[in-house]
Amino acid sequence: MLDINLIRKDKKLVMKALHDRNMKFDIDKLLDLDFEKRKLQTKVDELRAKQNTASDEIAKLNGPEKQQAILDIKGTSERLKDLESKCSKLDEELSKLMLELPNIPRPDVKVGKNESENEIIKKVGEPTKFDFEPKDHLALGEKLDLIDTKRAGKVSGSRFNYLKRELVLLEFALARFVIDELTKEGFIPVIPPQIVSEKAMQAMGYLAHGGEEETYHFAKDKQYFVGTSEQSVIPMHMNEVLKESDLPKRYIAFSTCFRREAGSYGKDTYGILRQHQFDKLEMLVLAKPEDSEKEQEFLLNIEERLVKALNLPYQVVKMCTGDLGDPAARKYDIETWIPSQKKYRETHSCSTCTDFQARRLNIKYRDTKKNKNELVHTLNATGFAIGRILIAIMENNQQKDGSIKIPEVLWGYSGIKEIKR
Repeated sequence: MLDINLIRKDKKLVMKALHDRNMKFDIDKLLDLDFEKRKLQTKVDELRAKQNTASDEIAKLNGPEKQQAILDIKGTSERLKDLESKCSKLDEELSKLMLELPNIPRPDVKVGKNESENEIIKKVGEPTKFDFEPKDHLALGEKLDLIDTKRAGKVSGSRFNYLKRELVLLEFALARFVIDELTKEGFIPVIPPQIVSEKAMQAMGYLAHGGEEETYHFAKDKQYFVGTSEQSVIPMHMNEVLKESDLPKRYIAFSTCFRREAGSYGKDTYGILRQHQFDKLEMLVLAKPEDSEKEQEFLLNIEERLVKALNLPYQVVKMCTGDLGDPAARKYDIETWIPSQKKYRETHSCSTCTDFQARRLNIKYRDTKKNKNELVHTLNATGFAIGRILIAIMENNQQKDGSIKIPEVLWGYSGIKEIKR
């Protein structure tokens, strides 16, 4: 959520941010509502003060004067009740509008309409070449009995899969590798809840502008399945004031994630690239505002380190304004080479959300220099999205005989050097 004071003070900045994100929003309607609410709130405060004063005065009166004063205060109470109701309705309407506003992109983010205008920052490694016709991950997986989408479709429907045999061992090898690497950096490992309340999900900023359609929502219970562990880990500190000495607070979370993929109908239906259910390791950080820039660079460097450890070719892409999610002020993707598609595909993302989520969740820290509480900044970055990184490992390391070599860094974790039958 944006700061209402910022919107009042710099309407043009917010309008530019909306324009750069290709979003339409009636900022004047919001400001008019805000003005009306503040005007009404002033009247409410005045009546409350009058009511409190009158109560003290009534105690000093007797006879007819007291009876008249009681009638007067009753009229004041009824008027106050009416104004409070109107004020509450205005506040509710204003809050709904505020939740529709996305974060303001950082100044260095390129203005662009969609993903075609994203910036490729760098490429690392050369696309894998073969002296034979390479197979895609599903063909490899079915031949080696590692992936079963047909039976998963029979049991659960489309966009589900069974991982089997060595791929299961590789999933846990990848998880342990990431956790070992990140605990050395001071990250706290956590397995969070995979179901969160409506309040927590709303506060994270992913339900507006079609986001609701991407979630699995239990309306009766007022709960959601998480689409990423960010949605359950960051709210862990809702309504808390953290110690300055505890920041940055870094977590590495492992969770199963659920997405409807409603906006990708007919897209990436083959194999396990885009599934309704998948496992992911996610880095989450709460930092002081002055440290969030270097924290994002730190997270991106870790992501690159993890991909390099698997010897996978990749490129780093910086999102333009039109390709940012609502909470993100700046976002990088790492795209890994997928031989069967002859292109790079997203396997990692890395975002700073500034104080956008923290304001909604009321997460602050005690600034010792200012001697006051300030909002933290929140950041998120992928460790490994298991399904996608398994695809990259399988396709880039396949051999002519149909076997798959395993990256050396995973040998000790998985006990597997090669998958073959």
